[in-house]
Amino acid sequence: MNLEKLIFGFFIILALTLNFGFVLGEIDNPAHHNVYELFAAIVVNLVATILKLGDRTQTGALLLGSSLVAVLQLAAAAAVWAYASQIHGDAMDPVFMASIVSLAAGAVVANVISVVLLIMETVNLRR
Repeated sequence: MNLEKLIFGFFIILALTLNFGFVLGEIDNPAHHNVYELFAAIVVNLVATILKLGDRTQTGALLLGSSLVAVLQLAAAAAVWAYASQIHGDAMDPVFMASIVSLAAGAVVANVISVVLLIMETVNLRR
């Protein structure tokens, strides 16, 4: 078993599951979306992106591109959350929450693409 591939796959799948966990729930209900889960999704996505930097294959370029999209979407969601909390303080406006969750949902799509590409690459490996 290749330890590098194991760690790589672990972080890609963890990024998807954390991001999906954040998005799950009513889109405009702040009680269903935890800021710490968004933070964890951002950190794990950044780690997954860093792990993808060394791959020089075409699939590696697609994996890196999808990971960068996910990080960008999550960073935008965090920026909207920071902006909204500065305006409204503790009470989160449902309109802002819907925007945050929508951006995070875009990151889920990018993470799904990464996982599908990883599965396709694994299936195509020849021993």
